[in-house]
Amino acid sequence: MKKSIFAILWFIHCSAQAADMPGIPAFIDEMVAKHQFKREELQLAFSRAEYRTEVIESISKPAILKPWAEYRPNFINPQRIDGGVQYWKKYSAALKRAEQKYGVPQEIILGIIGVETLYGRNAGRYLALDALTTLTFDYPRRADFFREELEHYLLLAREQGFDLFGIQSSYAGALGIPQFMPSSYRGYAVDFDQDGKIDIWNNPVDAIGSVANYFKQHGWRTGEAVVAAADVSANTPDAIFVKAKADLKPQRTVAQFAADGVVARQKLDPQAMATAMKFELEDGYEYWLGLHNFYVITQYNHSAMYAMSVYQLSQRIAARVAQ
Repeated sequence: MKKSIFAILWFIHCSAQAADMPGIPAFIDEMVAKHQFKREELQLAFSRAEYRTEVIESISKPAILKPWAEYRPNFINPQRIDGGVQYWKKYSAALKRAEQKYGVPQEIILGIIGVETLYGRNAGRYLALDALTTLTFDYPRRADFFREELEHYLLLAREQGFDLFGIQSSYAGALGIPQFMPSSYRGYAVDFDQDGKIDIWNNPVDAIGSVANYFKQHGWRTGEAVVAAADVSANTPDAIFVKAKADLKPQRTVAQFAADGVVARQKLDPQAMATAMKFELEDGYEYWLGLHNFYVITQYNHSAMYAMSVYQLSQRIAARVAQ
């Protein structure tokens, strides 16, 4: 029996103007025909959803690519390191079990949760329905993507039986402690504490298992390195290094990079695939070879600096725990 997504909706006060945006009627038609939603419930939901100008403003801001020296301190800092150590101690059993089941190191799981939401403290301040509705119907550049996510969100609400107007998200519609988009929630979130429901908002154990499962399903290779610091010769061509938001999938071997003057400081399989990266410091650059598992981290966020932040935070936490 399908659960209603409006169990609590009627009791919620909503003072915002109705989201009467072009495209909503057609979307409702599609959801009724494709997924057998009740038309009147969807009409009620969208009549109460708020259009959020702040969402459009936030997502439309041009990305300012700060140098690594300025970007890194946002995530590699005492607050996130100390928080990660405390989280590890509090949820050590769940982290250990996630590593055993999915093969993803405990510190990598913590690195994601720490970077994304400061261990659940900053999980979003927008209603997910407001954010996704606004982006679907008033952000043409990525309308198809957000339309799919809105569809997944409505399905998720029905499957999980939660209130559409009780779930907060980021301005982009990312959900919970690990900031899963609705499609990722439906595809990768797990009931890791086996209590009969999947809750990545309030249940850190489910969040931990879900992050580990996400990485496992995206190809994490247990026991393999993530990145390796590298030295670079004076005649190494600059074009060999990927841009910050470029496709970070490894395309060349470690041996090929070594032939071009990018040499790892640790022993690596010469035939391992890698990506050469450089990060701007205050007085120069540091150089790295990103391996397969580094690319897996970028499937969470397609940014070399993001993935490096996750990795370096994870290493600082692990070092502290090991003391």
